[in-house]
Order: sequence, then structure tokens, then C-alpha cells
Amino acid sequence: MEQPSELTAAAPRPWDRPAVSVPVLVLMSVVGGQLPSFSAQANLYAVGTGGALIWLGLTNRVPRRPPPGRLGSGAVWWVVPVVVFGVFEGSTFVLGSTDDFPTFSRLADPLLEDGLVRSVVYFGWLSAFWGLVRR
Repeated sequence: MEQPSELTAAAPRPWDRPAVSVPVLVLMSVVGGQLPSFSAQANLYAVGTGGALIWLGLTNRVPRRPPPGRLGSGAVWWVVPVVVFGVFEGSTFVLGSTDDFPTFSRLADPLLEDGLVRSVVYFGWLSAFWGLVRR
């Protein structure tokens, strides 16, 4: 007699553990961080890794984590800094990024010239994307 599919647990995949996925993300971020900014190689690498993660998220190849519980009433306050950031970034972009009023991305450019800092930021981007794939 077959078990209903809702009651059977999927076997854990050996590659779906932090001991495997974190070093893979570190290796991918080191490779991506060493590519020159805005080069064809860097753009293709970012589109390729992002596309692969989107594909993994849309298929059922990665086991899903249960969704978090309902957010508390204080969670709405986290929207305020995001909105303030968006307003400042959007207004400086529309008005033109000058030396007097630069965009945040222009302020980050000197930091991102270093390959190590770029790799750390790339790791954060990949980790956040991997977390979204798992939901």
C-alpha cells in the first residue's frame, strides 16, 4: 500500500547541508569578486549564477524550508529604512549623481575596487539569493 505523498519525507540530499553549500558559495564569491567590475566576464558570471539560482528556485530540486510564522506588529518599522534608502537613491539618481549629492552606489565604488571587499559583498548577495531559493 502506498503512502500519501504528503506524509512521506524526502530524503535529505548530501549536497544540501551548510558544510557543502557554504564552501561552494565562498568559492563562487571569490571567483566573482576577482573579476573586473562591469566587464563582460563579470556580467556573464553574475547573470549565469543568478540564472542558475533562479532555475533552482523554480524547480523542485532544492528542498524547501517551512515559511516563517506571522510577523509581529513591530516588523513594519523595518520598512522605514528601506523606503528612506529608496527615496534618497532614487532622487539623487533622477537629479544626477554629482559630487555634492552622490548616489549610494557611487559612494560604494571606492570600496568595491578592492577584490576582497567585492568578494565579501558577492558572498552576501549569493547567500541572500540562496536563502530565497530555499523558501
